[in-house]
Amino acid sequence: MSVELRTVADLGRRLKSKEITAEAATEGCLTRITERNRSLNAYITVLVDESLEQARELDQEIASGHYRGPLHGVPISLKDIIDLRHAPTTAASRVREGHIARRDATIVGRLRAAGAIFIGKTNLHEFALGTTNEDSAYGPVLHPFDDTRSPGGSSGGSAASVLAGMAYATIGTDTGGSIRIPSAACGLVGLKPTLGEIPLDGIVPLSESFDHAGPLCLSVDDAAILYGVLRGIPDPVVPTPRDVSGLRFGIPRPYFFDLMDPQVLTRFDESCERLKSAGAVLEDVVIAHTKEIAAIYVHIALPEAASYHAPTLESQPHDYTENVRLRLEMGRYILAEDYVRAQRGRQLLTREVREALGGRDGLLLPSMPVPATRLGAPMVSIGGSEEPVRNITLRLTQLFNITGHPAISLPCGKTDEGLPVGLQIVGTRNRTPELLEVAAAVEGVLGRAC
Repeated sequence: MSVELRTVADLGRRLKSKEITAEAATEGCLTRITERNRSLNAYITVLVDESLEQARELDQEIASGHYRGPLHGVPISLKDIIDLRHAPTTAASRVREGHIARRDATIVGRLRAAGAIFIGKTNLHEFALGTTNEDSAYGPVLHPFDDTRSPGGSSGGSAASVLAGMAYATIGTDTGGSIRIPSAACGLVGLKPTLGEIPLDGIVPLSESFDHAGPLCLSVDDAAILYGVLRGIPDPVVPTPRDVSGLRFGIPRPYFFDLMDPQVLTRFDESCERLKSAGAVLEDVVIAHTKEIAAIYVHIALPEAASYHAPTLESQPHDYTENVRLRLEMGRYILAEDYVRAQRGRQLLTREVREALGGRDGLLLPSMPVPATRLGAPMVSIGGSEEPVRNITLRLTQLFNITGHPAISLPCGKTDEGLPVGLQIVGTRNRTPELLEVAAAVEGVLGRAC
């Protein structure tokens, strides 16, 4: 790419030392939006005047000696499912046409207090119910590396905004993989924290049982800074540097590796060899009931989504994109007994993931079984068969929405065509800071690939 991408941590240091101003950083993002957004379609709403006004006020604070922390003056984007006061929250749907948020979502208030600048609201798969960002009332988002491919979804516009230098970081949501999938497809770092750690009020829900919010960014340090702010932690810090030597990882090969693009597998295996050479201990583990993952997910997520959308499915069915409406309608026909049975299965899977993590620093597996998929292709060839794109892209991520374990996607190389590949690390519940420390150690071995 022609744009020199800078991390939040790096920009924050330069802003604090007055090497650059927040206004200049914001103008740079706005210039790149002007240059690239028409072709990439990453943004639904661009907040030109508002962001520049924020930037000037924050520059004045720095000049007067008031520094809020590492996000002070940093331009970021928000997935357009998150409320930003006085701005539309479209959820990429005609259903919400004319909606203007009256107040900030809780996490937006925290970001605002930390000094983040809101550059705009990004495109997504309608109501976050998809993995390719194609079904949007505002059209598909294109991959910044290859405009014939999807940047992943549902937070695809968010990922594209960072990869194209149109924001320094972004906040997305993840119900089945919607932070980790676009992060993997675009070569970014994407963090899904532990279920329940980040408040979701002011965010349009998909499935209340599975919804998470978290950052997509350029480094683990950036993810840690943003995670700290989203948690409401004063003075968020980057992870303490540590050596990968002695870290123990489990690799759950059955099911997860049954359908995988050969180049994705090669990049994963190469990453494992580098980690072992650096002293990490890798061992295979088994999660017994993985074949139930998809059914458990569907029987919880779809009825919850259908319940939220019931009024507008009745009054505005034609305002939905067809694929999203059909999936929501499916949720209305799932029986209560199936929902309850799925919740029991969820408890079993949660216990099995906890056991697989026992005594280990994390689980390792790819973030997506395939590189960025082609736009308009409903199926993908893999393992000698044709598989639905939605099913294959969710295959390695949705379990950890079911169980609530924190998970992070890191870049781990590229295919021969130059498409990024993601490595996923899964941590212990309620120990997201430790996952970030482990991820920083792994990043130190693998480097940053985007």
